[in-house]
Amino acid sequence: MLWPLATGTAGTPPGPSSPAAAITWDYNSRRPLRPPRRRGQPGAGREEPGNGELGAGKRAAENREARAGSQAVPGPGAGSQRAVGRAAPRLRPLGFPREAGVGRRSPSMLYLVGLGLGDAEDITVKGLEAVRRCRRVYLEAYTSVLTVGKEALEEFYGKELILADREMVEQEADSLLKEADVCDVAFLVVGDPFGATTHSDLVLRAVKLGIPYKVIHNASIMNAVGCCGLQLYNFGETVSIVFWTDTWKPESFFDKIEKNRRNGMHTLCLLDIKVKEQSLENLMKGRKIYEPPRYMSVNQAAEQLLAIIQNRRLQGEKPEITENTICVGLARVGALDEKIASGTLQQMSTVELGAPLHSLIVTGTMHPLELEMLKLFSVDSSSFENSACQRTA
Repeated sequence: MLWPLATGTAGTPPGPSSPAAAITWDYNSRRPLRPPRRRGQPGAGREEPGNGELGAGKRAAENREARAGSQAVPGPGAGSQRAVGRAAPRLRPLGFPREAGVGRRSPSMLYLVGLGLGDAEDITVKGLEAVRRCRRVYLEAYTSVLTVGKEALEEFYGKELILADREMVEQEADSLLKEADVCDVAFLVVGDPFGATTHSDLVLRAVKLGIPYKVIHNASIMNAVGCCGLQLYNFGETVSIVFWTDTWKPESFFDKIEKNRRNGMHTLCLLDIKVKEQSLENLMKGRKIYEPPRYMSVNQAAEQLLAIIQNRRLQGEKPEITENTICVGLARVGALDEKIASGTLQQMSTVELGAPLHSLIVTGTMHPLELEMLKLFSVDSSSFENSACQRTA
């Protein structure tokens, strides 16, 4: 309610004492309504408390105007100017932070962590920090193995590990990723996370589900193989040599080795691993019965290569690789008991390298420095004296 007083009249309004000039009083606030300053005057455009526009509280007036759909755009120095076509400001609770992301829970993360090649201590500092802050930690246990068991890893990492076999990773990946949508999850891989195509598939699934991921790299056989002295940039396409069966004896990997050798390139051969595999009979009958783990040795790989060489000769071909081709056998690369042996392919069929994991290299054209390095690991030094068995740049 407004209480007017005439100029020069005496009277007492229900509040402050009457002024000497004509003033309109706000009955509710018991404050005089001061006329707004005109544009150009000091303080123009600044709203003051009790001027009838903002009432008792500026924030309350702003919120009331916004609720009513008002198009007023309040702001420092802007007064209560009207902006035609602008949306009303969104109300926010007092004290709510303006900064993006402040006060919100940070999104969960899927970590793919490389463990290296040796033991529990080969993990990087960054990888270990990620593992220790994750709620669930999976250990991929079928593309490669470490020289220590799951218990040793748990003790060093301070985390319980969940073994993830091929079936879980390839068939139940979605359930694993659903956990990464609500909490941090780590997926541990021996070597480097991208040493197997399965892990690329896991990343693609995570991206489709909108789950952020982070890769923490580590050493793998792909680069650690340089320990034998062969230069990494002289390697061609990597191949996998699989276990033969009585009814299945593929030779496609041999063609790739020959192609690399014709181009003067070395070939890294990754040898087969059979973990939690089912026999054909159990697979057809749907029985969850698994065969004992098997790891291909350098001896077995060399024997299969020698058999292919004989088959090609019987077919009238002249193989690029022979029994006298210089090869390198490697076992447990990165471990304390790492072992390397160099010699002919024939010698690789009988060399003793001990426990898995094994890898085989078929050489191409060698630099003299590479040849000198391989002699340090020779099974028989006479193998390198025969110029027919080697190619040098």
